[in-house]
Amino acid sequence: MRKLKVMLVDDEEDFVSVMVPRVAGWGYDVFSVPGGKEALSALAAEKPDMIILDYMMPDMDGIEALKKIREVNKDIPVVMFTAYPDARAIDKASRLNVSAFIPKLSKYSDTQSSLKTSLDMARKSIEKKGA
Repeated sequence: MRKLKVMLVDDEEDFVSVMVPRVAGWGYDVFSVPGGKEALSALAAEKPDMIILDYMMPDMDGIEALKKIREVNKDIPVVMFTAYPDARAIDKASRLNVSAFIPKLSKYSDTQSSLKTSLDMARKSIEKKGA
């Protein structure tokens, strides 16, 4: 069975340097891009199976990037990460069919466990569609 390809979209190099090997260690083929514009280019060129998308980015925020991603692919699973969760952002992301909305750091939840669970659920859904 082929490894599913995950695109990590985040402008924070420290976060990317930790998460790329972590997600790869969970059995995914993972690559990163630094922003929304690059994500849109990579969506066509790299054809990821899933996306981990940061909410706060300088060139294009996660909601705007997600809107543009949905114009190209309405079904790709997207997990949105944010250091600044708020109700409005969660509501906007939900309306754009985000698979999960996860705080980057939270004393109330295990961020990496939540991300792994979200990716694994998306993987199962993709595999089920392909079966």
